[in-house]
Amino acid sequence: MTRHPAQQSKNKFTIVHSLPHRLRLRCNLLHDPALDVDYLSALIESQPGVQNVRINRLASSIIIEFTQAHSGQNNTEALHNQILHTLNTLPGEAFLPDPERESGPDIMDVAGHIAAAAATPALPLPVKAGVSWFLALPTLVDGVRTLIERGLKIEVLDGTAKLFALLRGDYFTSNTVGALLKLGAYVEHSTENKTNDLLKNLLQPQVEEVRILRDEVESKIPFEQTSVGDQVVCGPGELVPVDGDVMRGEASINMSSVTGESVPVHIKPGDSVLSGGVIEDGRIVVRAEMVGSETSMARISNYLKKSLRDKSTSQRQTEALADKLVPLTFGAGLGIYALTGDASRAASVLTVDYSCAIKLATPVAVRSAMYVAGREGVILKGASALDSLARVDTVLFDKTGTLTKGQLAVTDVIPLHGMTENDFLSMAAGAEEHYAHPVAHAVVAEARKRKLPLPEASQVDFVVAHGVSAYVRDVRVLVGSRHFIHDDEQIDCSSADEQTDKLLGDGKSLLYVACNNQLAGIIGVRDELRHEARDMLRQLKTMGITRLVVLTGDHQRTAEALWAQLPELDEVHSELKPEDKARILKGFQNQGHKVAFVGDGVNDAPALLSADVGICMPSGADLARESAQVILMTEDIGGLALARAVSQKVESTLRHCLWSAVSINSLILAFASAGKLPAITAAALHNGSTIGILGYAAMRNRSTPQPKKPQPPKKTCAPIPSDDIDFSLAPITTGIEGVAPHAHVVG
Repeated sequence: MTRHPAQQSKNKFTIVHSLPHRLRLRCNLLHDPALDVDYLSALIESQPGVQNVRINRLASSIIIEFTQAHSGQNNTEALHNQILHTLNTLPGEAFLPDPERESGPDIMDVAGHIAAAAATPALPLPVKAGVSWFLALPTLVDGVRTLIERGLKIEVLDGTAKLFALLRGDYFTSNTVGALLKLGAYVEHSTENKTNDLLKNLLQPQVEEVRILRDEVESKIPFEQTSVGDQVVCGPGELVPVDGDVMRGEASINMSSVTGESVPVHIKPGDSVLSGGVIEDGRIVVRAEMVGSETSMARISNYLKKSLRDKSTSQRQTEALADKLVPLTFGAGLGIYALTGDASRAASVLTVDYSCAIKLATPVAVRSAMYVAGREGVILKGASALDSLARVDTVLFDKTGTLTKGQLAVTDVIPLHGMTENDFLSMAAGAEEHYAHPVAHAVVAEARKRKLPLPEASQVDFVVAHGVSAYVRDVRVLVGSRHFIHDDEQIDCSSADEQTDKLLGDGKSLLYVACNNQLAGIIGVRDELRHEARDMLRQLKTMGITRLVVLTGDHQRTAEALWAQLPELDEVHSELKPEDKARILKGFQNQGHKVAFVGDGVNDAPALLSADVGICMPSGADLARESAQVILMTEDIGGLALARAVSQKVESTLRHCLWSAVSINSLILAFASAGKLPAITAAALHNGSTIGILGYAAMRNRSTPQPKKPQPPKKTCAPIPSDDIDFSLAPITTGIEGVAPHAHVVG
């Protein structure tokens, strides 16, 4: 064991003791009530090799335990220094903007108060009085400080109740009430901490070393040195440390910690893998696409760390109600004393507090629900997401990648003016090869499927929401929507009208290709509907969603073809620009609807931010994932129905907790006011009921709610003219095939 001299700076973490498997740190910063210990604990547990963290604010210390793999390494000192550096450079978000109560007492403090209460009757009077005042002093001081700084809060009630007992010389009551308060606080905070631990259990610790292939030679490097493009080797029992594509090998991967899927997934060359999965069988080589803080597991960790401090509007309103009930109890206690002069009866009244159960039940229930959702592959970013999702009555979907798989496939290749089909497709794929758009990917994939050469392209220019311009084999090639080719570039597209009408009638999207200012042909693409989409829409209807709407940039007839497949939809808006989606969403909100938006692209970010709840698919772009409050970690859109069910269950749980707390404590208050309950009994009943309510809040949300089974629709709705709705959209075009925005409404 080594000892380290303490540094002079009181706000610096220093090492007090260190062993290969255990580290103890000290810092006076832990006394700062604004320091978020939940955030601090999560931050430490995300460090390499950390197995367990215990924070003792009273002793200004942190004890960190490491895994056996870590304790056997030679770089222990370097990793300890890394933890020190992390703690001594805490970000601003580690501090709460509105700190309230500090963490509860530790078990030794509780045991001391219980022992003192039990020994009180046997002590001589002078000793009894001295011990009682000594034990009560922190509570009295805390009550005075709280009254001055924050007004009438629970600390004032506790201090006043003990003061009445001490002034009457009832030291046994004072010490017993103090022990019950300590025990109650300990159980309450332990329950809350356990729900935090449930969330933290979703986070796999980051691996410390990775095996990589360089020049076909396998070697180990620190995880922090992994770079994009590295070939990472993963074998049986190992954690996949990066996001990337499988280059070689096959394996069975358990992805339960990331997506919630309990059945191992078979992975082969060409498949994508996410960090956090565990190799159960086989060996693969993964080309790293995302490393470090960019990986899926790192992002999930970041979301959950932030969620530990999140408070919803309902939670703040509930806490405000609880605070308003404290003066009621305080006034009742003083009123009883003024009328009867009975300090014992007044002390009994003052031991009753509504706020404990009301305030603590919410984070316990919310975090238990977040754990259940995370286990099933749905990441909820805190209490606000749950609160808003429970109140949503309208869900808006971006079509591609949500209700459909987002994997467009080429269905028709129609060249014009004598070009062969393969030459035409090769030219288009050459221009589209470097364009990050689902349609471009589909064209390139079809060319590669046919084993066609992809000619080099130069002077490539991407026109957002329209298409691409490039020079291929010294020919200027334009690929994009009809609006882009016909309206912007003034190229006549009428020669393809007959083929266009047929493809659009089949519900396909169109891509126009022009060479040297002449239409060269059209390409038809179609996106496959998710098989679970219809059941999910029906489930949402059974759970109180009154309006289901699709917003898409596709042509009107493509959107109508989708509607024909999904008659559960209430509206379909087609040929929209990204900003139009946000505008339509705002229109629903102005009508008083609570709106959720489901999307996955960069162009969905405005709508995701504007919605009451933004929901992002797993393949969503970085900006979309950051903008959303709910992230589905699997490609199963059914996770949306699960998230709704979880949110409604939490809302129901919190409603039960609120009324239980109010009812039970009101009864205790009434009996205490009538002199039917001594202070010890009132305190025991109050703390017992609080613990029971917290247990209910924790356990009721530990099970996965099952969305109601939908009933088949009794009738199929058909589109009616768009004149029934007016969102005052200007005539605009976008998408693959665009003319003007359309909205179809089912009455």
